[in-house]
Amino acid sequence: MKPHGRLMDMLTGYAAAHQHPFNIFVHLIGIPTIMLGVMIPLTMIGVEVNEFRFLLAHVAMLGFFLFYLTLDVIFAIVFAVGAWLIVELAVVISAAYPGNASWAIAAACFFGGYAAQFIGHAVEKSMPVLVKHPIQANLAAPFFTVVEIFKLAGLREELFNTVQQQIALQRDQEAGTD
Repeated sequence: MKPHGRLMDMLTGYAAAHQHPFNIFVHLIGIPTIMLGVMIPLTMIGVEVNEFRFLLAHVAMLGFFLFYLTLDVIFAIVFAVGAWLIVELAVVISAAYPGNASWAIAAACFFGGYAAQFIGHAVEKSMPVLVKHPIQANLAAPFFTVVEIFKLAGLREELFNTVQQQIALQRDQEAGTD
């Protein structure tokens, strides 16, 4: 694992603000919830091609998958499976609760997920990455959720050890400049 690759840079930057177990737990729930909140309206827009309906939600998740593929193939594939499940749940919600009800569920998921994450960061006493880098945070968060699942499962430990070493090195360098 190259300590200075794009994957390592992204993981180190994101992980540095997500060290407290409660904050990580909240993100593991909040990020998929936010994704569901975004996907519900995106399932309402689509086109029919040869008896298959392509939804804007599919296109969005495909875009994330392709970006994540440039970072790590295994994490990207696991993301794709989880994202497909979230899109399918969004389709079910859109069909079961048409109109304003599905919009209300989407809004509750979206804002509730973000509120939970801000609570997690308050417990950790860290500024959410979203505040400093909103686009980067929204691109990194779903990927980081997959990475955290691997960490909890005890998979790819060498990656996590390297990330923690990089965070410690950065903090030491920052402490030396103060």
